[in-house]
Amino acid sequence: MSDDEEISYVKRQKLIHFGSLEEQERLKLAEQEQKIRDEDSDDDGSKDSSSSGGEEDAGPEKETMAAGNINTGDEYMDLEEEINKEKQMLLEEFERRKKARQINVSTDDSEVKAHLRQISEPICMFGEGPAERRERLRQILARLGEDAIKKKQEEEEKEEIKEKLTETTWYHEGTENLLKARKWLASYSLPRAKERLAQAKKEKEEPDSLKNAKKQEQYKKLRSLNINCSQVGDTRPLSFCQFSPDSKMLATASWSGLCKLWSVPDCELIRTLRGHDCNVGAITFHPQATLTQSETSVNMASCSTDGTVKLWDLKSDEPIADLEGHAPHRVSRLIFHPSGRFLVTCVFDNSWRLWDLEVNEEILHQEGHSKPVYDASFQCDGSLLVTGGMDSFGRLWDLRTGRCIMFLAGHQNSVLTVCFSPNGYQVATGSADNTVKVWDLRRQKCEYTISTHTNLVSRVLFEKHRGDYLVTTSYDNSLKVWSHPGWAPIQTLCGHSGKVMGADISNDDQYIATASFDRTFKLWAPEN
Repeated sequence: MSDDEEISYVKRQKLIHFGSLEEQERLKLAEQEQKIRDEDSDDDGSKDSSSSGGEEDAGPEKETMAAGNINTGDEYMDLEEEINKEKQMLLEEFERRKKARQINVSTDDSEVKAHLRQISEPICMFGEGPAERRERLRQILARLGEDAIKKKQEEEEKEEIKEKLTETTWYHEGTENLLKARKWLASYSLPRAKERLAQAKKEKEEPDSLKNAKKQEQYKKLRSLNINCSQVGDTRPLSFCQFSPDSKMLATASWSGLCKLWSVPDCELIRTLRGHDCNVGAITFHPQATLTQSETSVNMASCSTDGTVKLWDLKSDEPIADLEGHAPHRVSRLIFHPSGRFLVTCVFDNSWRLWDLEVNEEILHQEGHSKPVYDASFQCDGSLLVTGGMDSFGRLWDLRTGRCIMFLAGHQNSVLTVCFSPNGYQVATGSADNTVKVWDLRRQKCEYTISTHTNLVSRVLFEKHRGDYLVTTSYDNSLKVWSHPGWAPIQTLCGHSGKVMGADISNDDQYIATASFDRTFKLWAPEN
């Protein structure tokens, strides 16, 4: 074939078949059915009538399965139900949009943000302006309901009511011994209160010039305070100290577990009390010890971090009794009732206990603080008790009824020390927020706040007879003296090289003792 010859290409024509697909399918099934019948006729096996009848019944089913184009299942799709659901969703969307257009939303952006915050929605989205924020609030309210904000407010009010109910103090039925003790406390405190008020009226009648002269003389003596004696108290830090009622002995407590009695003012060791196995938190004298109390009776009590409380006499260096029931919780402080019959212990299980020493029985286990109770102080009448807790609050309790009659709220950190004034209506509290607050129980509010220490306040003490001045000690290694009233600083005493852990004022008003982390105690006295 030459290149000049033209090559002719035959174009394949498309064949288009016209007809019904149903007819073609019917013919195809007929051919398949004929083929199956031919195969059955050629089969030589003899079959009974029952089996041959079964095969004839199964023939159409096999044919349809072999064809593969006919659905033989019983499942059907309800198209009307799906369509109705879509219609319902559209109707709900239209209804929501209509409802959203009818909702009135404030045009004030700050109110819009407040409403969003109330319903727990973000108050601002990225790139969102006031108009978009307002429209978002409208859509949310349309979805939740126009009264969603009111419902949210009602829920918050209910939650606040529940919280208040949980914060209330619960009282439980006490024992018969507790009832007797309350009656005894009432009969003991009422005459003392009457005597205190009579003395206050008598002092009020004194001329102001005489009062001022007495105060000036006392303040002059306080300004001349200086170290009278310094003594190493133990091999470990001293945690507490207290004068005996006759002011001739000083008791110290140490982290070594030892308590010691020292003579005043020469600071000679009298006796070492051995009984505790770990840090001793406090040691206190019975109100009548060294005065009218027998030397073989209970004259002192001490507590430690392992929860042990021991009672001591003035003859032996071993404890004469133990008050059990605190372990394993730490006992931070303990204090005798002015009558000497009762003892209060402050426990780290968020409670304080009242013990009747006549029977060595715990007659009251009082809860109320949400954190450990650290310190307590009795009113001079013996009817009231103030407690300070590490929940930063103080509570005033009426021992005759068992009620908490005042809540001392104002500190920003743990209340570590409390003290009642001899006038019976003022309380001083010292806290880990470095401040001292003076509370007036008659007006039920904080009267004054002293904030000059640079570290936590470890001890506050009123002068024991008239409350003419206030002593505060702190972890800033200092002791400060304040006037009363007025709360003006009188003297600042710095002599310890470590934190001042405790202090006390002698009953004869001649000495102030301090116990320190530097393992020493010091006696401060006015210069002659």
